[in-house]
Amino acid sequence: MRRFFSSFFLVVLIMTVFAINASAYLDPSVMTYAIQVVAGVVIAGGAALAIYWKKIKLFFKKRKQNKNKK
Repeated sequence: MRRFFSSFFLVVLIMTVFAINASAYLDPSVMTYAIQVVAGVVIAGGAALAIYWKKIKLFFKKRKQNKNKK
């Protein structure tokens, strides 16, 4: 599954880099949608970071306690 996502990302990246100019109309609401997407990614990333930060702190706290016992 990971290989699929890596391949998909590579294909999208290549298509983006080598895209031919298009004469297309972008509705003004596209920017609002883009801001919402970026905000969602930032909020989800922050939540994930907070969850894993607690786990990382707990891991090092346990490690330090085990080191002090020896």
